[in-house]
Amino acid sequence: MNKLLILSADAAKYAVLLKAADLPQLEIRKAGDIESAKKLVAGCNIVLGDPPLVSDVLASADQLEWVQSSWAGVDHLCRDGSRWNYILTSAKGMFGSLICEYVMTYIFALERRLFAMRENQLEQRWQPLSYRPASKINLGIVGLGSIGRQVALTARHFGMRVTGLNRSGKPCDAVEKVYTADDLSSFFAELDYVVLTLPATRQTRHFIRADVLGLMKPSAVLINIGRGNSVKEADLFDALDKGIIGGAVLDVFEDEPLARESPLWKLPNVYITPHTAAISFPDDIAGIFVENYHRFLRQEPLLHSVNFELGY
Repeated sequence: MNKLLILSADAAKYAVLLKAADLPQLEIRKAGDIESAKKLVAGCNIVLGDPPLVSDVLASADQLEWVQSSWAGVDHLCRDGSRWNYILTSAKGMFGSLICEYVMTYIFALERRLFAMRENQLEQRWQPLSYRPASKINLGIVGLGSIGRQVALTARHFGMRVTGLNRSGKPCDAVEKVYTADDLSSFFAELDYVVLTLPATRQTRHFIRADVLGLMKPSAVLINIGRGNSVKEADLFDALDKGIIGGAVLDVFEDEPLARESPLWKLPNVYITPHTAAISFPDDIAGIFVENYHRFLRQEPLLHSVNFELGY
């Protein structure tokens, strides 16, 4: 008999979905907080949950074989010194469409001047504002994993010119041209929007810093929907405050929640959301777990297995 601990704020929803799936040889326990989970995790060989919560109970999971993350990002479980003697699988592939919705929402809101239009409405001011068509927009994507490729395909659907950047420079069907870190100046030179989809790894930490920001157009807008530590926030604030770049749309931060005293809150060219660009919907995550559980029973490779050292 396998024993599963569901550790999530949505634990009750997951439990209902998995019980309805009638999975064989599975005892289900659920917890919505660390204190409760530590009392239940002993003897459990499987955990399904939110990475920050799961990381706090690993030491008590004496029979652990497999963790199914409810998030795409698993950096909380891949940090140096963390326990790595189990199989970790992510929710890869579940969030691409949600991320695309977020990115396109902000691009078109800014291009169509929706925020200014709203201000004009409140002031009862009839003032047509100019805008450019999508076909005139140059979009660059840093990180061409599943999410980056889906953002590229969506942007191309609207007629945007899309280029990308990754470690290898390997061509990608979704983008016109792929650059590497050896050619950052050429990559950033003409971009109107830079979308970060990077995972949190040692290599990606503070990828966006003062010298990189200096390569961007003064009108360029940075959109970060990857991980907060890929941006050096002090350098970003300086670039935004001094007009080195035009603006930023930020859903993730080095430390979350973003501190009230952060100067980013009050910059007029920054748009902040509380890490909600793509949230985990239990129905979707449960589907991944069910497929992987059947694979687990058959002793087959699990979907979306994570390399702890790479962080993805």
